[in-house]
Amino acid sequence: MNFKNCRSVLVTGASRGLGLQIVESLATGGFSPGKIIATVRNPATAQRLQELAEAHPNIYIITLDVVSQESIDKAAEEVGQLLQEEGLNCLINNAGINVVADFQTVTAEMMVENFRTNSVAPLMITKAFLPLLKHAASRGGAGSAGGMGIHRAAIINITSLLGSVELYWGERANTFKWYPYRTSKSALNMVTRCMAVDLESEGILCMALHPGWVRTDMGGQEAPLSPEESISSILSVMGELTEKDSGSFLHYTGEPLPW
Repeated sequence: MNFKNCRSVLVTGASRGLGLQIVESLATGGFSPGKIIATVRNPATAQRLQELAEAHPNIYIITLDVVSQESIDKAAEEVGQLLQEEGLNCLINNAGINVVADFQTVTAEMMVENFRTNSVAPLMITKAFLPLLKHAASRGGAGSAGGMGIHRAAIINITSLLGSVELYWGERANTFKWYPYRTSKSALNMVTRCMAVDLESEGILCMALHPGWVRTDMGGQEAPLSPEESISSILSVMGELTEKDSGSFLHYTGEPLPW
């Protein structure tokens, strides 16, 4: 419900999977923010997203290739023109890829490819949209007396517990030997922690959120959670975030995860 107090949300990677489900749940859940900005690499092929935008006039589709700095800068300019003096309340860095490779098959190129999308892109996107986040933070939020949260300015990095160094041990050591993906999510977690420290003085919350193992193209059909179940939970967690959660790494249930 706290998304009603959020004037604008931007979601990267919104053409399918979790990103698309975030947009759909926000638009249809009865607690929709003022503007939902859905970014995709190729809007022409995002049929379901186009259908949602036709049905819900507060959805705005913006072209964004997260590994292109030129595209990032252009998208930030377009979003700035759309939001004007409001600024951006909530940036959800959701776009990600999984380059599957174990110790025997991994290459330098695979590592760089996964890092570019999962670790570097959220940092560069946040830097590009920072003026809009700062503007929103300076305005405060509906019904708030300061504080941090999606009502003011927040950066949510969608990460994975597979990026937890502490959890990858013991019986877990023989599962998901994905060098590129797991290390890229560990790096994203550190990026999140660093940004939380640097942006605290601006009143901008930054945290990392694990959406669970979800039945998507990336998660596979054996995953226990449906997209609807995952997104319902993480939107509830996002809506309750306060300054105590800045710099945190949370499970989709809201429980803290070890780094």
